[in-house]
Amino acid sequence: MSNLPTPGTYAIDPSHSSVGFAVRHFGLARVRGEFTSFEGSLTIDPDPAASAVSVTIQADSFDSRDEGRDTHVRSADFLDVESHPTLTFTSTGIRQDGDDWIVTGDLTVRGTSRSVELRTSFDGEIDDPYGMGRVAFSASTRIDRTDFGLTWNQTLETGGLVVGKQVDITLEVEAVRPLGEGA
Repeated sequence: MSNLPTPGTYAIDPSHSSVGFAVRHFGLARVRGEFTSFEGSLTIDPDPAASAVSVTIQADSFDSRDEGRDTHVRSADFLDVESHPTLTFTSTGIRQDGDDWIVTGDLTVRGTSRSVELRTSFDGEIDDPYGMGRVAFSASTRIDRTDFGLTWNQTLETGGLVVGKQVDITLEVEAVRPLGEGA
């Protein structure tokens, strides 16, 4: 498998992609979940450094499989989806690091933008039986949620916190382009 996908513009296929997260609860178990509604595009250039990624996530699609927690996270204590209905990521640079790629970009959560780096692997590509070219990528990063204004917490009697500050983000992305369309 080549370490470079076929150049072109690809639309993220949300039914075959995921935007996941994990955060510590009481300093113990990792609570995992995902955002279930998102869209975006990948523009793959023959010069990988000139490639681009843009993603918009619907904040109210936060799902941790616990409706009470999900309602709280959607509230003004955390995501404040009424005032900030989307989270966005727009790449600002791409560079190779061994077999992986580092995609640097601006992540905006609750109206606050910070630069993050996604460690990204190109997982392959195919021409599907429906006349579309498909590419797949996996990516991950860790952010401090308080950098984005997500500061709500409660201190435990033992001195720990209810919600960890570090949030691990994992992406599994499959994206499509019509065959014959490329850069």
